Amino acid sequence: MAIFCQSPFKPITALSLPKPHQPHKTQPCLVKCSKTHLVSTEPEPVFTSVRSFAPATVANLGPGFDFLGCAVDGLGDHVSARVDPSVHPGEVSISEISGDNAKKLSKNPLWNCAGIAAIEVMRRLGVRSVGLSLTLEKGLPLGSGLGSSAASAAAAAVAVNEIFGARLSTEELVLAGLKSEEKVSGYHADNVGPAIMGGFVLIRSYEPLELLSLKFPAEKELFFVLASPDFEAPTKKMRAALPAEIGMPHHVWNSSQAGALVAAVLQGDVEGLGRALSSDKIVEPRRAPLIPGMEAVKRAAIEAGAFGCTISGAGPTAVAVTDDEARGRAIGERMVGAFMVEGKLRAEAVVRRLDRVGARLVSSIPR
Repeated sequence: MAIFCQSPFKPITALSLPKPHQPHKTQPCLVKCSKTHLVSTEPEPVFTSVRSFAPATVANLGPGFDFLGCAVDGLGDHVSARVDPSVHPGEVSISEISGDNAKKLSKNPLWNCAGIAAIEVMRRLGVRSVGLSLTLEKGLPLGSGLGSSAASAAAAAVAVNEIFGARLSTEELVLAGLKSEEKVSGYHADNVGPAIMGGFVLIRSYEPLELLSLKFPAEKELFFVLASPDFEAPTKKMRAALPAEIGMPHHVWNSSQAGALVAAVLQGDVEGLGRALSSDKIVEPRRAPLIPGMEAVKRAAIEAGAFGCTISGAGPTAVAVTDDEARGRAIGERMVGAFMVEGKLRAEAVVRRLDRVGARLVSSIPR
């Protein structure tokens, strides 16, 4: 059974890149995940069943390879969890997977992103006397560069936590989701972090894991134009294309652009955000030629008025940014056209806002 997740992270050596709800504030908020906390007393279920949602994510954001990402509104996965007497106590089963390409995903919880995260939450809660059954509704295409595996993991982590009274903290949920990413996708939190936390997230450190929530001003408009072509860009292949070493000039350039991107997010400067987003000189130049038409798509987006454009995650989705929704639709049309003309690929484009909430409970049935 094929598993559509990202391949294990292989850090760049020499001058390398790092290993991989609230009111608006201009300062970043630190989430420090240095210790594993286990609930000492086994919790009782407070709900018979729950349904949760986790959003799509855009990782890297140009120069922020494996340490920057954000959540996108209106796209994502749902997970339903219910207390199931037919499931062995302390265990998780996956009863159904629906959505596009659902048959390509394993129902074995040990090999499914949602199942792995759910099991890790159960372990952290110390649940030994209750079994759960999960239903996964895939709203994201597989291998699209929109954080499909992270959305499944985040939604499952939140669902299981909520069914037992939401006893785990945000950082523990991130660690549970990261456990899933680590096993089937690679140890990187630039998708699962924003999928759970919402907004923009900076991974400050991996050992120990520390994440910074970057607050984009609520009064500012920001739209993502996501153009997804009918093309598979396997993460293993896309990571294999990365350079083994980088030179000092490119290291300095990308570092300065990543810093500029963070400043633009905190200031609500969409134009500055776009310029930084488009500035990667290390990863995008290696990956863009592997996606037919990507370089032309980027040019078309900027010519149509986008402030910037880059590859979303490992691709093949291209992401552009603007501060006007109508302009975003026009930009999307130009991007789709460029994929067809230059890449001979059919594509679809959507315009979405920033998701500021992250994974959340959608509905529940009390016991």
